[in-house]
Amino acid sequence: MGGFDWDLVTGTMEMDEAALDVFDFDPAEYDGRPETLGSRVLPDEGRQLDTLVAQALKDGSEQYGAYFRIRRRDGSHQWTHTQGIVYRDPTGRPVRIVGVLRDATHELTESAARLGLDEGRRQRAGVVEGTTAALAYARTVQDVIDLLNDSHALEHFGAASLVMGLLEAGRIHLVAEGPDGAFVPGTRFTRVDEPYPMSEVIRTLRPRFIDTAEDFAASFPVLWPHISGLGITAAAYLPLIAQARPIGALGLLYSDKRGFNEDERTLLVALGSSIAQSLQRAMLYEQEHDLAEGLQQAMLPRRITEVPGAQIAVRYRSARLGRDVGGDWYDVIPLPGGRVGAVIGDVQGHDTHAAAVMGQLRIVLRAYAAEGHTPATVMARASVFLHELDTERFATCTYAEADPGTGVVQVVRAGHVDPLVREADGTCRRIPVEGGLPLGLSAEFGRLDYPVTTLELDPGQTLMLFTDGLVEKPGADLDEGLEWLSSLVRHGPADLQELADHLCDVVADRGGEDDVAILLLRRLGAYTPAGGRFRQHVAQSDPEALSAARHMVRAAVRAWGAGSRADEIELVADELMTNALMHTDGGAIVTLRMLPGAERRLRVEVEDRSSALPRRREAGEAGVSGRGLLLVDQLSDSWGVESRGGGKCVWCEFAVPDQDPGD
Repeated sequence: MGGFDWDLVTGTMEMDEAALDVFDFDPAEYDGRPETLGSRVLPDEGRQLDTLVAQALKDGSEQYGAYFRIRRRDGSHQWTHTQGIVYRDPTGRPVRIVGVLRDATHELTESAARLGLDEGRRQRAGVVEGTTAALAYARTVQDVIDLLNDSHALEHFGAASLVMGLLEAGRIHLVAEGPDGAFVPGTRFTRVDEPYPMSEVIRTLRPRFIDTAEDFAASFPVLWPHISGLGITAAAYLPLIAQARPIGALGLLYSDKRGFNEDERTLLVALGSSIAQSLQRAMLYEQEHDLAEGLQQAMLPRRITEVPGAQIAVRYRSARLGRDVGGDWYDVIPLPGGRVGAVIGDVQGHDTHAAAVMGQLRIVLRAYAAEGHTPATVMARASVFLHELDTERFATCTYAEADPGTGVVQVVRAGHVDPLVREADGTCRRIPVEGGLPLGLSAEFGRLDYPVTTLELDPGQTLMLFTDGLVEKPGADLDEGLEWLSSLVRHGPADLQELADHLCDVVADRGGEDDVAILLLRRLGAYTPAGGRFRQHVAQSDPEALSAARHMVRAAVRAWGAGSRADEIELVADELMTNALMHTDGGAIVTLRMLPGAERRLRVEVEDRSSALPRRREAGEAGVSGRGLLLVDQLSDSWGVESRGGGKCVWCEFAVPDQDPGD
């Protein structure tokens, strides 16, 4: 028996030599801090003792007493009893505890000892229950390993570390190696018939409890020489069995234990069963995830075609944690005349079905765009396709048709997040795009109108398309997410590929729980495409299409360096398009192209399906029509009409001066 004096104001505790002897402490080792003594107390009982003392100080008690166990130097457990008297100042604040400690091992009656054992059994059973509950949230094999290593399960069972192997194609794959220095070369993959403990328990489907180091050395003489220096005194190897077949083995290694009683063996077997079920779920999840991810990767473009006049970066990041792979996708579609279609989309759901629907949508969008349909038509047809696909899934999508030569971009949005434009100096702004319903839903509700938003990219500007996983942040709305992304882009690298990598890395560090697809398209500079050709279809009774065509003609003329004649060309092209729409029954196709030759000449062609040739009329002084062809004749250098199959083409040409290099 020994005494102690605990100064609650300074936090120091004086212990006499006998008290230190109870704790198996050398006086030279003790630094006067209660925390130092706490290292000897078993963790669970230490927490209970702390709670008991704190409650006594709080409720005004004058004394307290408790039994607890400590772990001595040799690893044995010793029952200990403490009793303390609490002293308080005149205000009632506790300032000091004076008490005694004694070795209570021989004082406990058989019933008291049994009570302690029952409590220990209850605690270990609670560990199994708690570990089982925690394992229910493990989604991968590594989750299971990390949980076991980080939880209190090893501590409560007294184990120092664990090893784990999974059965793969008849061999045991070591996935958890145990303590540092425990890995034995050549045991990463072992056969089931080799003389190792994990091999034995998988062969026999029975646990193996190794009570002593001598037992270990005698039972597994091939393995023991490699690990004898680790201080292992006992081990428990458990077969991991799920659905009546072995999937691996678990080994618990002890450094201060000899033997296992019946209660411990029963609880360890229960722990092994729980771990086996969690591992099987994790492996099935990983298989499904890998299947879905492989399916998705197979359906994404293998390579991105180079686009003259533009630089493109694409990225896809799968959310490995918390969810299955989803239906996010991107696509880059080469179009006639040097144009390019850029697609970003997200199918509802996170499973293999979402990935399969995504693949089909990507194919039909590419097909409709390559057929030459307008962006609005491409989106409407894709919505009808998804509606008729016999699936309950819908998809959000943005489709942008860009002409790097002119910088004109036509954007259509189906329930997707707005795009951003990054300026050459790094500043970033949101582009409001009037959108329609998501694909599938617009067809179901008969609302297939998709407004087209036309914008113009200057050299050095970047169009940013992405799925919502990039801007979704816990506790923040979409606007806040877009502001966060704008700031991230503003301070991000200028190089396009590095910027795409940076965005993915930041999302990964943030712990995003959704897939992310990114498509960045940067216009490099004004240039004339091969052949200098621009072509656009203008539907009849479609004011938006006519307005977009005017915009694109203006951008093309400016980009190709028409100089002082730009206004004349735009005016004539507008007149020819308007005449075609007013005086024929169908739409029109406007084409601009630079003619080969020493002299730079720009040709404007407007085709329609009417075979009736236009004729020049004289308009009266008060006439509001009849001046169209007169205007064409006066402003162009030459013009004419050609028959084209079932229709005609009205054309005119302009001599274009060489572009000033300084422009």
